[in-house]
Amino acid sequence: MKLGIVMDPISGIKVNKDSSFAMLLEAQARAYEIYYMEPLAVKIINGKVLANAAKLKVQDRIDSWYEFIEQTQVSLASMDVILIRNDPPFASNYLYLTQMLELVEKAGVLIVNRPQAIRDFNEKLAVNIFPELAPPACVSSKIADFKEFLKTQQKIVVKPLDAMGGRSIFVIDEHDVNTNVILETITENETKLVMAQKFLPEIKNGDKRILLIDGKPVPYSLARIPGKGDFRGNLARGARAVGEKLNKKEYAICEELAQFLRANGLLFVGIDIIGDYLTEINVTSPTGIRELDKIFQLNIAGTFFDSIEAKLS
Repeated sequence: MKLGIVMDPISGIKVNKDSSFAMLLEAQARAYEIYYMEPLAVKIINGKVLANAAKLKVQDRIDSWYEFIEQTQVSLASMDVILIRNDPPFASNYLYLTQMLELVEKAGVLIVNRPQAIRDFNEKLAVNIFPELAPPACVSSKIADFKEFLKTQQKIVVKPLDAMGGRSIFVIDEHDVNTNVILETITENETKLVMAQKFLPEIKNGDKRILLIDGKPVPYSLARIPGKGDFRGNLARGARAVGEKLNKKEYAICEELAQFLRANGLLFVGIDIIGDYLTEINVTSPTGIRELDKIFQLNIAGTFFDSIEAKLS
């Protein structure tokens, strides 16, 4: 089996937290031939989608965790499966990457996640497909809209549509003297669309990451508890990780999403739940595998590759 993986520089990952690395370890354990490529290594020459790639060997250690066996140019149509695992923001180069990989998909290669789905479903906006599951929200570039939304909700969270890891997220309450400057800054003076959601006080119990493989949830969540003096449930921002069994409401949300995810080729997804509300649907490079594996002695990447192989058989 030939596996291609498009990801950000492997030299900069945190091995003990990186879900892409967990996937690579599992692929190697299954004797896959692994071809690593960074996003800008993918190109089209005379109608063929190629990449400057490296045949890769990995080992589960915090130093010398990877080795490039051979640098080579490969036709991506020769792969059996390609994983798209580079991080947001979803800027123009990311868009072009999905368009190039869609040509490879049409040649019969399994692309995870489906390029069209990554293009179509912004991780913040996608929750509005399921308004009955999501908190009240406002997407706009206009300060007046957010002020009206703030007036009705009393306290809101405002976040960019193209960031990750808790970057540039603000909480505003109706008495905040910084409201204008926050909204001017995040909308870049009303030239950029951003999203606001009702503030959910249940964040104190954690922003729960649930991983779904072909629409089926891993039966445990990773609750990311904000650090002292912060409201952001992001591990990159100092949140504490706690593993929990899924409750009935969380299973119900996953069941509501399952058909949609399968229909759109979203094989590996990480959803975020605060309290009883769905707040994000992460489709680009969801994380959480290594933490959940360690807490509950799981092999989530193993389940993931079982699903891939079932689709290839």
